[in-house]
Amino acid sequence: MRSTKITFEGAQGDNLVGYLDLPDDKTQTLALFAHCFTCSKNLKPVKNISRTLVDKGIGVFRFDFTGLGESEGDFADTNFSSNVEDLVAAAAHLGKEYQWPEILIGHSLGGAAVLQAASEVSQSKAVATIGAPSNPVHVKKNFSANLEEIETTGEATVTLAGRDFKIKKQFLDDLETANMDRTISNLDRALMIFHSPVDQTVGISNASHIYKLAKHPKSFVSLDDADHLLMKEEDSIYVAEVLASWARRYF
Repeated sequence: MRSTKITFEGAQGDNLVGYLDLPDDKTQTLALFAHCFTCSKNLKPVKNISRTLVDKGIGVFRFDFTGLGESEGDFADTNFSSNVEDLVAAAAHLGKEYQWPEILIGHSLGGAAVLQAASEVSQSKAVATIGAPSNPVHVKKNFSANLEEIETTGEATVTLAGRDFKIKKQFLDDLETANMDRTISNLDRALMIFHSPVDQTVGISNASHIYKLAKHPKSFVSLDDADHLLMKEEDSIYVAEVLASWARRYF
């Protein structure tokens, strides 16, 4: 596997950092990966999925959204819409410098983001979501204890996975603007939905809603007893192996 560090300009003008993981042989298909809320491109399950897809001949570009990981910018000034715009910027950079991504993969809120971004990446032919909410508003439950403070003062510091993040009211307001039902209904891409029936962070009903709205071709794979972040290595590898096999039908 060849891995190249890439810097490109994000939606807000900041330098974003990612890694382009490629097979040793010529890459025929490229995937763009969107990580979960407040996560990074280096989360172990993300790296497992990327490595396994590369082993199957699919290149992967994984990057940090604005204000996270190695990328520049202030996380507090980002929102769901800016994440979608970062994805579109990443796809455009790949298209200009390498090749356009044909598969968009998103984990958790990143899954909602790739569903939204697909229409703006016309070269994409398939979308895969992993533990994705059917509506980005779902993310509000992560800081439900701080909602009143955010609404009253305009911002609050919330602790997520042991780290502090500043959440502004503009983030909450932006979540309400995404018309996900219409987006999913008009997706016009092959869709693969991965979800665990015991996901305690994003319930399985979200997968059901996405599947119901989407048009064929669409597929659903149950992740059995996997946790939301796929922290067991076998779970993330399984997702990649199934995804690679499914993708062969379209590429």
